[in-house]
Amino acid sequence: MSRTDIILKRLLKLHPKLIDLTLDRVERLLDDLGRPQDRLPPTIHVAGTNGKCSVIAFLRASLEAAGHATHVYTSPHLVRFNERIRLAGDLVETRRLNSALEHCEAVNDGRPITYFEITTAAALMLFAEDPADYLLLETGLGGRLDATNVVARPLGTIITPISIDHTSFLGDTIESIAAEKAGILKPGSPAVIGRQRDEARDVIEARCAALGIVPFVAGRDFDGYAQAGRLVYQDNSRLDDLPLPRLIGAHQVDNAVLAAAAIRHLGLPVDESALGEGLKSARAPARLSRLDEPLAALLPRGSELWLDGAHNPAGAEALTRALADMNERRSMPLSVIAGMMGGKAAGEFFRFFRGLANQIVTVPIPGESGALPAGPLAQTARAAGLEARAARGVPSALRSIGGTRARRVVICGSLYLAGSVLKLSKTPPD
Repeated sequence: MSRTDIILKRLLKLHPKLIDLTLDRVERLLDDLGRPQDRLPPTIHVAGTNGKCSVIAFLRASLEAAGHATHVYTSPHLVRFNERIRLAGDLVETRRLNSALEHCEAVNDGRPITYFEITTAAALMLFAEDPADYLLLETGLGGRLDATNVVARPLGTIITPISIDHTSFLGDTIESIAAEKAGILKPGSPAVIGRQRDEARDVIEARCAALGIVPFVAGRDFDGYAQAGRLVYQDNSRLDDLPLPRLIGAHQVDNAVLAAAAIRHLGLPVDESALGEGLKSARAPARLSRLDEPLAALLPRGSELWLDGAHNPAGAEALTRALADMNERRSMPLSVIAGMMGGKAAGEFFRFFRGLANQIVTVPIPGESGALPAGPLAQTARAAGLEARAARGVPSALRSIGGTRARRVVICGSLYLAGSVLKLSKTPPD
């Protein structure tokens, strides 16, 4: 176990609950740390159910293509905790990360605080110490009571599409979840709103009106689409002809358009050339990423192995649309290897694969006590109308697919599962 892992294990013991939404504890610790949240670079705060990481990836790549040093905070990590904190383009160095975590631990002095709260405080301290032109700050869960929601006046806010997820913490309706996400909106900070269901958009716009914000809304104030191998972005003042994003799937076109809208509406100094370069170069691990050896070697010759972090019904819908598009270009039988955490709408997740996947193989998620056992998860997939069976792990699931015909295989269901797969494939995110 690394020193970082030892420190993080200690921090997990500071609060009996992994998730306990409130701002009291993190604000108290930040006060004791000298309020680093007041010394951050211009900050863009991003909330939503799906697409946050991809939108941030497009923004980061575009800002860096334009020559701007950019801090980034995302979660969860896939392989190493360092992935959560990027300082002016580079992942935080391990020695410096450990020092920041231990300093926050000492200042906290044993008082109750959640893992995400204290690690977010450490990240904010690091961001305040290093100069940069911008900070891209992703919420962990929800928005209103998320530990990242401590920046009094961000440069701007972005809300990506909202769907049902984390119902035990955010509520079981689109309206209640949208209200939590809209908690990141701040008076005087422009807001860019991704494509939403009507009931979510109504809640967000009502909150904007209460704060005196005129939001920039997808489908009304800006839009974009793929056409003839290009991405067309348009709003009320411009029309851009851009390259299609590097990230795969129609949902990534929507994410790229949202990032472009944020650049335009927030007045970021990124010209059309840098934006195009950003769309072409953005990287987001476990967002429909192709895997090669050693895991792909366990499949029949000519097969394709893909990894995706889809973990809720909206994510499954986006993933299956992308897989259907792949199948139109090259028809192959589809197998799905899935592992999921508890509390997810697994039945609804699997229903999107009906008529597309030939088989589902469920697996446990290594090291995650809150993961659903493979056997009951397979039963859920069968109840959703799919052929399904359980396996001991990803390698055994790949071997069990069998046959000699080339197949397309996608591993999905959890970012925690994606992280374990990246460890097995020896391809850690950079």
